[in-house]
Amino acid sequence: MAFVSAWCFAFSGPMAKYLNAAGLAPIEAVWARMAGAGLLMVAVLAVVKPSALRIPRSRVPFFGVYAVVAVAGVQSLYFVALTRLPVGIALLLEFMAPVMVVVWVRFVRKIRLARSAYLGAVVAVVGLGIVVEVWDGLRLDALGLLLGLAAGACCAGYFLMSDSFGDDVDPLGLIAWGMLGAALVLVPFARPWDIPWEAFTRLATPEGSGLTLPAFAAYLWMVLVATVAAYILGVNAVRRLSAAVGATVASLEVIGGAVVAWALVGEALGAFQIVGGLLVLSGALLAQMAASRGGAPAPEPEPAPSTEARLSLDRARG
Repeated sequence: MAFVSAWCFAFSGPMAKYLNAAGLAPIEAVWARMAGAGLLMVAVLAVVKPSALRIPRSRVPFFGVYAVVAVAGVQSLYFVALTRLPVGIALLLEFMAPVMVVVWVRFVRKIRLARSAYLGAVVAVVGLGIVVEVWDGLRLDALGLLLGLAAGACCAGYFLMSDSFGDDVDPLGLIAWGMLGAALVLVPFARPWDIPWEAFTRLATPEGSGLTLPAFAAYLWMVLVATVAAYILGVNAVRRLSAAVGATVASLEVIGGAVVAWALVGEALGAFQIVGGLLVLSGALLAQMAASRGGAPAPEPEPAPSTEARLSLDRARG
């Protein structure tokens, strides 16, 4: 599920290029994506599984944080980082999430992980660095780097929160309300009343692409596949794999995005992308090995029994 989720997310960038070519600004496309996915999920769940939409009163703050951090935060911070950094650098910073998750799980949750989890996270990040060719055209902008790392932290929060909620929260309801909440948060930035809605009726051909698609078809694919299916599979995968492993496997999105971009919008893969992709796959495999071994909380040393307790135990045995 994590593998398929990563590939579903991979369609986000190419489909967004079709919407941009049709006349939508990136933040407008993001808002339309969140609002459309949220409304669709709430409508479907209201008919087929209304219990999933019930939010326990004690969980309202969790739902709010999930919408702001795990959905709106990842999308908006990455978008703003792109205005100050090259795409490759911003993408690499966002996908520092696996390392952040491993550090959080080990030192905050105090859960011991197999060495392959740490090694897999590092190898995946190195592979991503090669894929995006971080050495080519780096513009060191302090605010841009901070925003990119913040997007990565929000991405890590998505995996950690997806791994932490209990049985009183339905994953489908969490995703549905998270999407609508994110759309609400992004209203002041996207200004939906100014969106050129006629753009959805146009045919779009991104620069460098030989494939023309109706903008509305690209939007539907983004909503159904790159958002609804991607989030549902991703959250359920993290529930089974753990946050640390799920975050590392999700880094395959970069490879999937490169392949989809090559197929749809003519962005070819180079030798560095292929080598980096193999490293990312290796890191995901190492993380999966860690999942099969599982993790356990770091044991606390037991205090030595007192002299009085030892004497009492000896008398009981005697």
